[in-house]
Amino acid sequence: MSTYQGIRGLKVRDYTTNPDDPLEGQLWYNKTDNVGKYQFPNTTAAWRTGSNLNTGRSHVAGSGIQTAALAFGGITAPPSPGDTYGAAITESYDGTNWTEVNDLNLARYNLGGFGTYTSALAMGGYNPSQSPGTLAQTESWNGSNWTEVNDLNQASGALRGVGADNTSGIAVRGSYNESWNGSSWTEVNDLNTARDNLAGAGIITAGLAFGGATPPGSRVANTESWNGSSWTEVNDLNTAKRQLGGSGTQTSALAYAGESAPTAALGQTESWNGSSWTEVADLSTARNQVGSAGADNLSALAFGGTPPIGAATEEWNGATPVGAWSTTSALNTARYNIGGIGTTPAALAIAGRNPSNGNGTAITEQWSGSSWTEVADLNTARHSFLGTSGTTTSGLVFGGETTVGLAVVEEWNGSAWTETTDLNTARREGGGTGPNAEAAIGYGGYNEPAEAVSGITEQWNGSSWTEVADLNTARTQQAVGMGGSVTAALSVGGYYPAEKANVEQWNGSTWTEVNDLNAARRGMAGQTGTTSSSLAFGGYTGTVYAKTTEDWNGASWQEVADMSASGGFGAGGVGADTTSALAFGGAHPTVTDATEQWTGSTNLTKTIDTD
Repeated sequence: MSTYQGIRGLKVRDYTTNPDDPLEGQLWYNKTDNVGKYQFPNTTAAWRTGSNLNTGRSHVAGSGIQTAALAFGGITAPPSPGDTYGAAITESYDGTNWTEVNDLNLARYNLGGFGTYTSALAMGGYNPSQSPGTLAQTESWNGSNWTEVNDLNQASGALRGVGADNTSGIAVRGSYNESWNGSSWTEVNDLNTARDNLAGAGIITAGLAFGGATPPGSRVANTESWNGSSWTEVNDLNTAKRQLGGSGTQTSALAYAGESAPTAALGQTESWNGSSWTEVADLSTARNQVGSAGADNLSALAFGGTPPIGAATEEWNGATPVGAWSTTSALNTARYNIGGIGTTPAALAIAGRNPSNGNGTAITEQWSGSSWTEVADLNTARHSFLGTSGTTTSGLVFGGETTVGLAVVEEWNGSAWTETTDLNTARREGGGTGPNAEAAIGYGGYNEPAEAVSGITEQWNGSSWTEVADLNTARTQQAVGMGGSVTAALSVGGYYPAEKANVEQWNGSTWTEVNDLNAARRGMAGQTGTTSSSLAFGGYTGTVYAKTTEDWNGASWQEVADMSASGGFGAGGVGADTTSALAFGGAHPTVTDATEQWTGSTNLTKTIDTD
C-alpha cells in the first residue's frame, strides 16, 4: 500500500469507470459497475528455453544460481571417449551460454554437489571402473580447477548436496548423512525417512530434503527440514517422485522433473514457500536425473536429464510480467500478406492481398494511436513482402509479389511513395528490417529468377543494395513487420519444405543460429522489437491458424498471452519491444480487418470480492 499512500493516503476515491493509469496497490470504487477495484502486479511463473549444454548428459550435478551455474559429471549419450564410466566434463553457465571449463579429476555420475559456480564441492557418485564402483572421492572447485580433498567417510552414490560454497555443506542420502567443514567430513543425524535419489536445497544450517526412493525403489513425497543438527518432517510434496531436481533455500525452493513410476518422466514443478508445496508450471521437456541450480523459488536452472539423455536447459522465472492483447479500431480494408512500419503510437499498414480476388493492393493506411486513415497508395500494388523498414515519416518497402516476385523498392517520406533503386534479386515472402529509409536489410524469401528458396541478404545504404552474408537456413514466409537494425536483427520462423522454428540473429556481418521458437510456424503476423526484446505472434503451424504470442528476452522464447481477433496467416505487425505491439489484418482462415494492441503490463485491475 505504500505506493498508494504517496498518491492519496488510504482514501478510496470514486470513479465513473476506472482511473486512467492506476498504480500498484491503488484502491477505488467504480460507480458504473458498483464495485470496488484494486491494482496488483500481474505476473506468471514459467520455464523458458535456455542454451543447451555443450555435452548432453543425465545423472549430472549442479551448483550456483540461474545466471551463474556449474554442471559437472554425469552420463553422456553415447559415452564420450574416456567417459565410459561417467563423465568428468564441467561446464559453466553465464545466464546465456554454457562454456566448457576444466574437468573433474575423476569421471562419475549420480554424484552430489553444492555451492556456487566459483566455489563448489563434488562428492560421491558411481564409476564402475573403480573398486568399488560406489565412490567416496570428494573434489573442491575454486572457479577454475578441481582439487581432490578428503573423502567421504562412507562411499555413496545417488546422494545430493546442501551447502553455500566449498567450505560448508551436507551430503544427504537418508540413511547416512555427512557434514563438510572445508577440510573433512563428519557424520551427522540421519533423515527420518531413509532414501536415495532425492533433492535438496539450502545451506548447512538451514536445509531442505525432498522426494527420493526407499528400497526396493518406491517413490516418496516426504519433505524434511534441517536446523543445523537434526531433521524435522514438514509438509509432503504433492507427488511422490525420485531422481528429481531441486534448488533454492529452506524457505523458498523448487522441486522439478523426476520420475513417479519406472517409465514416467515428469515435467512437473512444485514451489515451496517455507511451509507447503504448490504445483506450478511444468517444464517443457519431461525428464529425470536432471541437473539443477537456483537461488529461490523465483529463479532456477534445469539442465540435461533423461530419457533420452539430452542437453536441454530451461530457466525458471517465477515472476514474469504478463501482457495482454486488446481489440481496437479496425483497418478500413481487410487484407492479409500485409506489411507494417512503425510502433504502436504511429504506424503504417501497407499493401496486402485483396480477399475478393487474391490480388495485391497498393493501399496504405496510417495509424494515429487510436484509428486508421487511408493515405497515399504505393506505386506498385503487391503482397507477400520481402520486407519493410523505418517509421511513418521515413520508410521503405522492398520486394513482394504481383503475379511474380518483385525487385521494386519504394521510399515513403511521410506523405507519398517514390520508386528508388531495385533489389539485386527479385524476391517475395521474406523478411526485412531497418530504422528508416536510409538503412535496411532484406533477407530470405523466394528467389523468383532462380525459382528457389533463398537465404540471400541484401543491405541498403540509402542509394543502393549490396549482397552480404546469407542466412544459414534458406526460408520463405518469415515473420513480417520486423524490428531491429542493419547491425542487429532477427530472422524468425518461416517455411520450406515445412514450417520452421529456426531463429537467426544478425550482427551486421553474419547470421548466427540462436534458440528456436517454441512453436514452428510460417506467415507470422510479426516479430517486433529488438534483438534483446521482441515479440513473435500469429502465423500458421501446418494444421492451425495460430494466435500464439512468444516473448524473446535476448536468449530464449517464452509463450505468453494469445491474440484475440487478428493474427493467423499473413497479418501485419509493428512494435518497439516486448511491452507494446500492434497486429492488424490476417487470415484465420477468414480474412479480417481486426486490429489488436499488445500491452506488456506488469499490473492488473481486479474487482474486490466481498463473498
